[in-house]
Amino acid sequence: MLDAQKLITLAHIRAARDAISGQVMHTPFLPAPRLNQLTGADVYVKYENLQVTSAFKERGALNRLLALSDDERRRGVIAMSAGNHAQAVAYHAVRLGVAPTIVMPVTTPHVKVSATTGYGARVILEGETVAEAALAAERIGADENLVFIHPYDDNHVIVGQGTLALEMLEERPDLDVIAVPIGGGGLIAGMATAAKALKPDIRVIGVETRMYPSMWAAVKGVDAMSGGATLAEGIAVKVAGRRTLPVVRDLVDAIVLVDESHLERAVNAYLTLQKTMAEGAGAAGLAAMFAEPDLFRGRKVGLVLSGGNIDPRILASIMMRELAREEKIVAIRLAIPDRPGTLGAITTLIGDAGGNILEVSHRRTALEIPAKGASLDITLEARDGHHAEEIIGALRAKGYGVDRKSAE
Repeated sequence: MLDAQKLITLAHIRAARDAISGQVMHTPFLPAPRLNQLTGADVYVKYENLQVTSAFKERGALNRLLALSDDERRRGVIAMSAGNHAQAVAYHAVRLGVAPTIVMPVTTPHVKVSATTGYGARVILEGETVAEAALAAERIGADENLVFIHPYDDNHVIVGQGTLALEMLEERPDLDVIAVPIGGGGLIAGMATAAKALKPDIRVIGVETRMYPSMWAAVKGVDAMSGGATLAEGIAVKVAGRRTLPVVRDLVDAIVLVDESHLERAVNAYLTLQKTMAEGAGAAGLAAMFAEPDLFRGRKVGLVLSGGNIDPRILASIMMRELAREEKIVAIRLAIPDRPGTLGAITTLIGDAGGNILEVSHRRTALEIPAKGASLDITLEARDGHHAEEIIGALRAKGYGVDRKSAE
């Protein structure tokens, strides 16, 4: 097995910190009392969503760009990414006077394409998948003699990402655990190297989405299927990094696989409790605390909120889904007699019980409904599940048949 310490060292990470100092933000690392109440742990959050491009990727990208020779700077750089790495390379390359080319899959959302071009990069859309776009980037880079900036399998990138752990442990040397998202492994490889060198007994917990368990499978030496539309697209990587895997094997204490529901809950918690934006991958550490609470309860936990680039429509959907899970939004169907005043009586009853009606659909003509009856679908807002049951109970007490529906 390749020794992790031969790849990167604490000295390399400290040198990277000196190199990028003043060019990326030293982001806040703050206590999160409301997350303490939710998790039973003493939680501190590192807000990497406050970087210029709203993600930690700037650290590694900048450190790699600063290592370019004069000849490489003149030639220009190329990167492949559908997200945060693309924006980090584009922003810092242009700032340093290096011409960036970014290859993105043709399926990349327009908002991400426009953000990358907005930083001054030449963007090429090619390939239906990330893998196809990566092949295109290699081909274009070779044809145009450009320097390829890998998102994670590069020592300069890895040590740049590791500067996060330096900042966290310098501010909170009493941390017991750090929870780190894993895609290709660049972030956790750098952070684990720094953290274990500074505090050997600290536990480093990696987090992957269950839909893309590539590092977990590689560490365990098992085959695992990867694929599907995950909220955490920033860590949706099918193959563990060649350079990062040995580091993870040596230094990471556990890898937690999280479900989509854990990610949704974590994104919502950051927004509603911490009043900050987290993308799915950025919320992975908190999602792990929901998935495996016993690993964290009663401990001082450092979370990396690694990015905040999330589609507003997805964020709105998550918020509505969480309200439904918490039974603060409830959908019901009533069988009612078709006579004047019935709808008004029902809405008054719901209002008197403290419910707020969001949507009503009144049906008479469906064949399963009696000729003298009607069906009423109501979506309403309640304080919580207990309050929702009180409202339903009040309707049933007046003789209305009520069935719960799935909130949509």
